[in-house]
Amino acid sequence: MAVAFDNLTLSQRVYEHLRDEILADHLLPGTELSEVALSKELAISRGPIREAMGRLAAEGLITMRPRRRAEVRSLTPQELIDAYQVREALEVMAVRLLIRRVTEADLARLEELIDQMAAHSAEGAVREFFTANVSFHELLCELSGNPKLQEVHHRLEGEIGRFQNRTLALRGSMDDSLTEHRAILAAVRLRDADRAAALTAEHIRVPAERLQATLRDSAASDPSAPGPSAPGASGPRPSAPGASGPRPSAPGPSGPGPSAPGPSGPDSEPAGLSRS
Repeated sequence: MAVAFDNLTLSQRVYEHLRDEILADHLLPGTELSEVALSKELAISRGPIREAMGRLAAEGLITMRPRRRAEVRSLTPQELIDAYQVREALEVMAVRLLIRRVTEADLARLEELIDQMAAHSAEGAVREFFTANVSFHELLCELSGNPKLQEVHHRLEGEIGRFQNRTLALRGSMDDSLTEHRAILAAVRLRDADRAAALTAEHIRVPAERLQATLRDSAASDPSAPGPSAPGASGPRPSAPGASGPRPSAPGPSGPGPSAPGPSGPDSEPAGLSRS
């Protein structure tokens, strides 16, 4: 049954739906997305779909193909490391910029997100924890007052967010992450730019450095190995919405598509990392 969309937000709703499906691994790397098929699936014109797919391509979540098609993108381990390194530079800059402009109301917003993380950590709710975590880091960038910084950071969060289980396994635990966020906020509250920047850099650098160490160990044990792989990096491509096989439901007027199933645990291997 076709879903009715609000014409004023068609492109935004299609974008949010597809982005949510990709980040939740409902659309695995290699999945083909057809503009024509999605148009039939959602009973809307191709224009909003084309615009939404363009935004997803700009964020590095899909790769455009000929004949109005696209493919959900995979990342090599090195590309993920590169994304962390750029994110570190952006957030360090954001923290230095916000120090001189942050208000008590801003600090309260940051503290509220940390409280949410603490509640989710206590419940073992990994996906909800990461949602609050992403909101915390995006708020840091928002408070920098630099829209271009926010734009680039948002794209990187999309790429990195697909690997939240791997990130948690590399970092240690939700409790470790929570402690680091509290320390960053404490330094910001004291208007200590150097300490806040150093803590932010260290916080973001941890998973990247541990992933690099994992790759070095893998290469040392098997020099011929091209690198770690993940489900979806090889083998036949999964079916795409509007092509063949079961199709995810489209978002209704009240919000994006269906929520993802619960995570399989911090030690699970995320889809999307391809052989380097």
